Amino acid sequence: METTETLLIERTFRAPAQAVFDAWTDEDVLRRWFHAGRDWETSEASVDVRVGGTVRLVMRDPSDGATHGASGRYTEVDPPRRLAFTWIWDRDRDGDGLESLIEIDFEDLGDGSTAVSFTHSGLRDEPTARDHERGWGLCFDNLDRTLARGR
Repeated sequence: METTETLLIERTFRAPAQAVFDAWTDEDVLRRWFHAGRDWETSEASVDVRVGGTVRLVMRDPSDGATHGASGRYTEVDPPRRLAFTWIWDRDRDGDGLESLIEIDFEDLGDGSTAVSFTHSGLRDEPTARDHERGWGLCFDNLDRTLARGR
């Protein structure tokens, strides 16, 4: 199946680039923000941050106990400027095996804040891209709160 949808999200966080980069690569910090709802939890976060290393994240919705897990492999690691990794949801691994790519660029704005350019490519279709836009937006809201608390 050919996939052509790409999602681009740009956000600015009031934290240095290294802190924002670390939030994506530190298991303890990931557990605090990487979930699609304010009251959700990240039950699993494991990273081996090197090209070829793995990333595994599982979030849980407390309203029904459902878990949503995904994993991938790092394709680029350039702290604190760029991070890229493949991404496959567990449900896709068991189905059509659709793997996408996440690329994150971190730009230090020189005033203690960081502009983040987040690209998620290889998404199945427009509804999938919109679902991911909503989910990533919630995750980034959590990240913003986590960074504001000083990680």
